[in-house]
Amino acid sequence: MSMSRYPAEFVFPGHPDKLSDAIADGLVAAATALEARALVGVEVAVHRDRVFVTGRIAAEGAESIDVKGIVRDVYGSAGYGDSWSPRPEALRIETDLCLGPLEDGESEGRVMSDDQAICVGYAIDRPETLHLPVEQWLVAKLARRLHRLRNELPQLGLGPDGKVLVVVAEEGEGYGLEEFSCSLQQRADADAIALHRAVRLALQDQMAILARACPGLSSGIPEQLTVNGAGAFDVGGPWGDNGLSGKKLVMDAYGPRVPIGGGAWSGKDFHKADRAGGLFARRLAKLIVAIGQVREATVTVAYEPGDRSARLLRVTSDRPTNRLGERCLALLDADIAASGSSWREPGSLIEIARWGHFQDAALPWEVLGRM
Repeated sequence: MSMSRYPAEFVFPGHPDKLSDAIADGLVAAATALEARALVGVEVAVHRDRVFVTGRIAAEGAESIDVKGIVRDVYGSAGYGDSWSPRPEALRIETDLCLGPLEDGESEGRVMSDDQAICVGYAIDRPETLHLPVEQWLVAKLARRLHRLRNELPQLGLGPDGKVLVVVAEEGEGYGLEEFSCSLQQRADADAIALHRAVRLALQDQMAILARACPGLSSGIPEQLTVNGAGAFDVGGPWGDNGLSGKKLVMDAYGPRVPIGGGAWSGKDFHKADRAGGLFARRLAKLIVAIGQVREATVTVAYEPGDRSARLLRVTSDRPTNRLGERCLALLDADIAASGSSWREPGSLIEIARWGHFQDAALPWEVLGRM
């Protein structure tokens, strides 16, 4: 039996792209708290101590949104402050936002797509991996575990930024962590050897836990671990790289094994076709798998301007579906209006933006009981 290898990556909340996503979704949350059909389409870019916020927020009272306060809160909660720059209070924030109420008739028109979109959803019959590819579930779990080292072991001098990359080997029903690399921001005067030791111990503990939860997953870790393989990583975050909202869509969804649609989610309200369609396609894929006739399914839907609901283009699965996709589609509400009203307040959008849209089984689009 041949072996396949699948890579996946994850980044920490202090990464410049994730700062941008979290700010964008903080604005979505603020706008939809003001008005159910608020229209939000924003982009965020960060570099060094500067933040640029552009786009449109249309809602009753949109001018009252504390954009700069949201930006500073996101930086602070990601770990920037006295020890790590840029300090939230020192940020130079520039905005070019169209703020105001929805125009006449615009609220009624929010039940229709205002753009075109191609959206992809995926699910595999593995509840233990949240119906995600094993490598994508695994890298997210390992990233969360390593992210906690910053608070657990302050003597390591870790910063807010970090990246994790894994390669998972799959052979039959067995999986193993074949390669591992991480880049964790660390003070230049901190102990790099102690960091390597802490990473190894954290991986050993976490892999033992995950192997018990996921049948077929080996608890072993590679003998060779790469920790800050490019050398010292004290200059990170927006001081080390620029960031832009929407750049980590693959990481937010299913990882590189599964194709994605064409649009970002963070920074768009839940009536927007890209976001509504991405979440609906995921629900449809999960329902198809839950029926029990296929082990995994990839669903592609599309919207054209003026469409009120998703158009099912195709379902790809490991077995013939015999129109299973169309039958399951009839069991779900594919209307954009349903997306906007159902998913408007799914907990903290900032945390979802940081850790991915499918990493919490309790999120409303993940619960099939909510049709």
